[in-house]
Amino acid sequence: MTQLPFTGAGAIPFWIAFYWAFAAELPFMRRDRVTNAASTDRGSMLVVLIANGIGTSLAFLFAGALRDFTIVTGRIPLYVVGIVCILAGGWLRRHCFRMLGASFTYDVRVQATQAVIERGAYRYVRHPSYAAGMLLFGGIGLALTNWLSLVLAVVPPVLAYAYRISVEERALVATLGPAYADYMRRTRRVIPFVL
Repeated sequence: MTQLPFTGAGAIPFWIAFYWAFAAELPFMRRDRVTNAASTDRGSMLVVLIANGIGTSLAFLFAGALRDFTIVTGRIPLYVVGIVCILAGGWLRRHCFRMLGASFTYDVRVQATQAVIERGAYRYVRHPSYAAGMLLFGGIGLALTNWLSLVLAVVPPVLAYAYRISVEERALVATLGPAYADYMRRTRRVIPFVL
């Protein structure tokens, strides 16, 4: 059974959602590629890029190659939910770009003069951009309708974002001090009211 993103009719919505979600990343990738990663980054930018790239690549590879893991029951609803997750993740990432403005960077870079952003999604969670990334990659895994692909699309990004969050929060507390520490006490990391 061929996964829906690789079929004629199924490919169109998947690849439109996929390219739309990632197109917003290109300006930041170009901008931040030119500069060296800040020392506060501790390699987290590279960890995230490698984990997301390898996890997604393997998810696509195994979706087509290891069909024993294909999700058969509820395949079309899962595919649709996957596309919705990709679109929601892409939308939330764009929202985060707007909320952070010039403070959004691919590497961990904090300036003592920057403010703690508490508007939009940042009112509820400290890292909605990473939650968006996890939602987006989870959507890819769901749309591939393969259990192994779902695991590969989700687990590496989640581990990479967990590392990135710990690095970023240390840098933010060290640079912004009590203002960020207070913000941490009032908000969750990635899921409102939960985590």
